[in-house]
Amino acid sequence: MGYSLSTIWYERQRFLPAILAVAFSAVLITVQGGLVLGLISMMSLPVDRATADLWVGFPGVRSVDLGRPIPERWVVRVASQPEVERVEPAVVGFALWTRPGATAQNTVSEVCTVVGSRLDANSLAAAEAVRTDPDLLAKLSVLGAVAVDESELGRLGITGVGDVVEIFGNRFRVVGLVAGYKSLGGPYVFCSFDTARLALGYRTDEVTYFVARTASPAAAAAVAERMASYPQLTAITSADFSLRSRMHWLFTTKAGITVGFTALLGLLVGGVVTSQTLYAATAASQREFSTLRAMGIPRWRLKASVVLQSFWVGLFGILVAAPIVVLMAEAAGALGTAVRLHPLILTASATITMLMSLGSGLAALRSFQNVDPAHNLR
Repeated sequence: MGYSLSTIWYERQRFLPAILAVAFSAVLITVQGGLVLGLISMMSLPVDRATADLWVGFPGVRSVDLGRPIPERWVVRVASQPEVERVEPAVVGFALWTRPGATAQNTVSEVCTVVGSRLDANSLAAAEAVRTDPDLLAKLSVLGAVAVDESELGRLGITGVGDVVEIFGNRFRVVGLVAGYKSLGGPYVFCSFDTARLALGYRTDEVTYFVARTASPAAAAAVAERMASYPQLTAITSADFSLRSRMHWLFTTKAGITVGFTALLGLLVGGVVTSQTLYAATAASQREFSTLRAMGIPRWRLKASVVLQSFWVGLFGILVAAPIVVLMAEAAGALGTAVRLHPLILTASATITMLMSLGSGLAALRSFQNVDPAHNLR
């Protein structure tokens, strides 16, 4: 270990490109993974920011924004479950938002995601920013009143509170703004479930989901399993529904394939540079290795020192990458893009980067074919 570290230190100009290549790979993998995780997390916000333990909707629903209308009278099927403490309806779905302009060229049309819920501080489906703001709750109680995220004003073609828009042929007024609800798909539009029915063209006896609170998460899982006997409904816990929504958008939008290819590119660049650097360093030290062989040092120990060098190169590369990743995540956050540095992302990135570095060290061992004590006699 001491010999490997000493070699890297005294030959630091030779090993620096390998360390930087490893750092580049680690930064690319971590930032790409965190970016994708941050983006797909936007698609499960209606579930993540609600307080419900259980969501019940149309059979086979793949994402929270892809529900279909179900009769409100079916609420008794959920309320009759012994573990359910409270249940209420929610209306969620895509709609076409239109901001009429003076001319056709000035008219803005955008697909939006309508989220309608009960409007009180104890609402199970209302987003946190809505249920914790009494003034906004009061404003949204008026039929046709909506609230949007302040970062989506440009996409929606509006300037702020007071603007009037059209959804499904009906007029709606923006009465409030929230923060932290930017969407990867259609911008979120928060309102009462009566306003949401109007925006989505639902009948007055139709809803998209029944959301329920249970005594515990385990109780929610038990209810979901028991309600599988109803073929007209799908019951799923909040945690599972959030994950299902994210996975649907991850593979539907091909974001997973994109990040996979980008990470592979980073690994290839880092692997090639690291392998070639270690190979060149080993080849340049053939006389020293030949001398050590003549002194009786086993060949396996010399090879182990090269692999150990690759370990230190990988570790130093990860240490160099760490502050860069944090700075890039902060910069992305300042620009309105979330890069989630989840422990799983960080662990996977460090593991993959280290394996790449060790693999490069093993590939560099081919230079030992010419290590022979007799070479020093020439």
